[in-house]
Amino acid sequence: MKKSYLYYSIASIVIVASLSSCKSKSGTSEKTGMAYNKREFGGFAVNNKFKRGPGPGLVEIEGGVFVMSGSAINVAGEELSNYNHKRETTVSSFYMDETEVSNTNWLEYLNWIRTNYPTDHEYYYNELPDTLVWRRPLSYNEPYVDNYLRHPAYQDYPVVGVTWEQAERYCAWRTDRVNELLLREKGYMTSFKDLNGTGSNTATAASTNNAKGAFNTDVYLSGQYDDKGKRAMRDLNPSNAGNATAGANGRNGATRNVRLEDGIIKQPYRLPTEAEWEYAALGLIGNTQYENINANKIYPWNGMGLSSPSRKTRGLILANFKRTKGDYMGVGGSLNDKGGLTVAVRSYMPNDFGLYNMAGNVNEWVADVYRAKTFEAADAFNPYRGNYYKDKKVADPISGKIEIDKYNRPVLTDAKAYKKQTWAEKQAAAPAESKINTYADQRGFRDKANDLYGEITLVTDKSRVYKGGSWDDQALWLNPATRRFLQQDESTADIGFRCAMTMLGASEIRSTGKPQFTPKAARTFKARN
Repeated sequence: MKKSYLYYSIASIVIVASLSSCKSKSGTSEKTGMAYNKREFGGFAVNNKFKRGPGPGLVEIEGGVFVMSGSAINVAGEELSNYNHKRETTVSSFYMDETEVSNTNWLEYLNWIRTNYPTDHEYYYNELPDTLVWRRPLSYNEPYVDNYLRHPAYQDYPVVGVTWEQAERYCAWRTDRVNELLLREKGYMTSFKDLNGTGSNTATAASTNNAKGAFNTDVYLSGQYDDKGKRAMRDLNPSNAGNATAGANGRNGATRNVRLEDGIIKQPYRLPTEAEWEYAALGLIGNTQYENINANKIYPWNGMGLSSPSRKTRGLILANFKRTKGDYMGVGGSLNDKGGLTVAVRSYMPNDFGLYNMAGNVNEWVADVYRAKTFEAADAFNPYRGNYYKDKKVADPISGKIEIDKYNRPVLTDAKAYKKQTWAEKQAAAPAESKINTYADQRGFRDKANDLYGEITLVTDKSRVYKGGSWDDQALWLNPATRRFLQQDESTADIGFRCAMTMLGASEIRSTGKPQFTPKAARTFKARN
């Protein structure tokens, strides 16, 4: 029986491998019979060898179903009803930062601004964290005002004093730096060495780098950079054959920018949604077998205790928080959580997704606009409140080029319609401004209290959710279901953030050892008389 089972297992693997091989090498349309990636058939480019992967700093989070706010129970097992509406919710697979964004990460951001915009003092100043958040009327926290962000003693500690808006801008900046590095190091654009005059191909770099301003992913994808590297993509479109030039690699042929269809550009870094953050913090993947959750959690770790049960670390607190109103770190000579304020972003043990400090250390901004009972009305799939629909402003309708600002970023305008417009509608005059704003800004969708902001509530469309508990919070706030809010242009000494990224394609991350359907390979079409 064992030999027979082994035989069929190996046979199945061979069949699956052969089908996968056929798929990866397939270069012909199933529907027209035309070959892909061939100049004579129009040069339609298809990447059959795409392999997805996270950007720097991210780990994979396989999505699934969970009960939003389901962990809102106390140590006695009693439900806490003041956090949110409990609702079964499904989250798509995504990527998330392994750690919180650190002071060094933020100083890298500031250094880039100073290097690329040395005379733009306003830009630099606007991205400085507010270190005055450390000041307290009855505490001596003044040393942290000058030292916490910049001193190497705190370089691996989470950045604080950043607003939600600053965190959003950091995500956009990080997206562009990651994609620029990818394109230049892989040779699709001029390398950094050649660009900065330290490589062997500086003359070519100087003549081909006609792009103005800092690299921006959207501007690059719109074709507004004339910068081709040694391994630039071949342009197989026959209409461009007359533009063939000798490339840096010595081969003749038309070249083009990388397109989204090539599968090379990374998706944007962004703040995680509240549902994504809570799902990732719980890490129930470690407690799941055959779709059965063996044990729920009230913290990112198993059990209802706050200290380690392991022999070597028994009694050590599992997160950085305030045990009582006055106990921030334990007794001198035997410090417990080891941190009076924040600690390094890679501290304690990661949860079952491999994420550090999903409870304690600093609270973390998430993308959502705050409403007390958002999830009573939110969608069950990827719930999120905060949609503010924007479109890139077109500068030239003929070429499709987009308008850019002084930092080489796309100029965004309020979305004009809820669906694709007809060509005639698109060329017509824009609809009334009131209608545009009604559609574009949907943060208050289905919100009946819209007229009461500022009168009986402090919640507005700029109130953003933060979660996770911090060094300055007691254990109550370590529960992933807890949620609070702050205005998106305000900051504190106990709120930081981490980034996320959308995962495209299949939801299942690893299929090895799991049952799978095996579809047949596509039939090959051959033209006959």
